Amino acid sequence: MADLPHLRLGINIDHVATVRNARGGAYPDPLRAAKLAEEAGADGITAHLREDRRHISDADIDGLMDVLSVPLNFEMAATDEMLKIALRHKPHAVCLVPEKREERTTEGGLEVAREENRLAHFIAPLRDAGCRVSIFIAADMRQIEAANRIGADVIELHAGAYCDAHSEGDFKERDAELERLREMSTFAHSLGLEVHVGHGLTYDTVAPVAAFPEVRELNIGHFLIGEAIFRGLQPAIHEMRSIMDAARK
Repeated sequence: MADLPHLRLGINIDHVATVRNARGGAYPDPLRAAKLAEEAGADGITAHLREDRRHISDADIDGLMDVLSVPLNFEMAATDEMLKIALRHKPHAVCLVPEKREERTTEGGLEVAREENRLAHFIAPLRDAGCRVSIFIAADMRQIEAANRIGADVIELHAGAYCDAHSEGDFKERDAELERLREMSTFAHSLGLEVHVGHGLTYDTVAPVAAFPEVRELNIGHFLIGEAIFRGLQPAIHEMRSIMDAARK
């Protein structure tokens, strides 16, 4: 059997900025983390510029656009402010995510089906500017169909429920969530959407998802930044890359 197509790894550097912002100042530097990730074999860098600027800052985005030679995946809420920033920078990809100020991290996927008309008009200028538009959604057929109808190029399936069930030892629920991800990856691919997966993936949970033939990219951040405290960022990324590549075969 031939190997599956290369599975891209996007590294989310948000939580390097979280540590920096906990004390203020310039360290640790998210741009340095991005370059180290690039040198370690990352296929892209993900950064989420939140409305409250709790981690990544506007200056970080400016810097990333200047120094990266791999694509930047710019995560953002569907707001006028973020649209203006994205259109000014024109990153390779823009991923629309839900955002609530009180949440610790992104919870669940974007509700596309209820906001089809608004989101269709929102993404049109991004596509016209040459940005690939991705929508971060739950593994739900209704949301996938809506993302396809509004003209998204990519969907990123939220893996949080699968990863949470694994960490809680609820293996029946874990397997059910994994099967849902598998089925919805196949369904989205059948519509012509490129399929990515992200949120909560670890060394223990990544292999089954990496083996899905329809998935072309995984976006991983918090876990790898945590691992970097103990083993360094590049070794942590090398280990993830090794597990992904083995699963791909």
